Amino acid sequence: MNKVRVLFIGMHRFDRSPSQRYRFEQYFSFLETNNVYCELSYLISEKEDKILYSPGKYVGKLRIFIKSWLHRLKDVKRANSFDYIFIQREAFMTGTTYFEKKLAKSSAKLIFDFDDSIWLEDKNEANGKLAFLKNPAKTATIIALCNTIVAGNNYLANYAKQYNKNVVIIPTTIDTEWYKPGSKKQHEQVVIGWSGSFTTIKHFKSAIAALAEIKNKYGNKVSFKVIGDENYRNTELEIIGNKWQSNTEVEDLQDIDIGIMPLPDIEWTRGKCGLKGLQYMGLAIPTVMSPVGVNTEIIEHGINGFMASTQEEWVSCLSQLVESQELREKLGKAGRKTVEDIYSVKANKEAYLKLFSN
Repeated sequence: MNKVRVLFIGMHRFDRSPSQRYRFEQYFSFLETNNVYCELSYLISEKEDKILYSPGKYVGKLRIFIKSWLHRLKDVKRANSFDYIFIQREAFMTGTTYFEKKLAKSSAKLIFDFDDSIWLEDKNEANGKLAFLKNPAKTATIIALCNTIVAGNNYLANYAKQYNKNVVIIPTTIDTEWYKPGSKKQHEQVVIGWSGSFTTIKHFKSAIAALAEIKNKYGNKVSFKVIGDENYRNTELEIIGNKWQSNTEVEDLQDIDIGIMPLPDIEWTRGKCGLKGLQYMGLAIPTVMSPVGVNTEIIEHGINGFMASTQEEWVSCLSQLVESQELREKLGKAGRKTVEDIYSVKANKEAYLKLFSN
């Protein structure tokens, strides 16, 4: 039997982008063992990463743009040699839909995957002056061009259904064979932690007032950890940001006793797929999340985690967890089971395989 050939179109190299890793990369080995050949075509190298996400450096960014354009032209030329082309979020980093339109004319079936409200503008401080090159509204055009749409949650699916009837919901998932609860390190302090990136640190900042109140209430009994923005500093909470590293990600997260995912309730965040919370829960870390978007489906308040909206609610939920190791263990265990049952690779791998058998 000939293998089904799938070209995955992404922006970043393998194991670089959380969106790519938790949306499709972690299914590669399973797909390969089930007669599906997977090839990732990415645009941004490790060296180019540092140029693209730094302020200025416009000559370097122009070179990346030209090289990326030529690379995608090669993908268009070889599109007919694949059975499926899986586009994650967009084929190119600017507002053009040129490549999606070209790929749609090939003999391959097009699958489009997205896990954020990418039809809305979300400004990036490093590239604010280049925002005019983006066109978030192109998402609707891309969706209409594709054979199948894979949405990360109901909110995103409802948007996609305006432009394409063939929409499948597959949540962002955790590989529970990799994310395993470890034996908790003995801390003198309860560590309250957040994981994200320099683009989402603004969401962490929304919880600072509540965290400061917790600090005043418990003093040296608590400490705080930020993973993902190595440049972040907060002297009041004594935080020095930690760099995200793939090879130590699980170990770094296991150092956290309570995981938090604060979010403002706006249209952009309602499309998010709860990844930070799912990461904590997969490691049996008790989790407190804002009741925004899919978070309200993931968390059953008081059963497998906590939901908090106001500063008062955040302080109350965190206080309960700081004071009770038993409660931390209970909610952590229930959160792990939720991930295993609904939000794990194991629970969703057959749905992924089905995408490439239609």
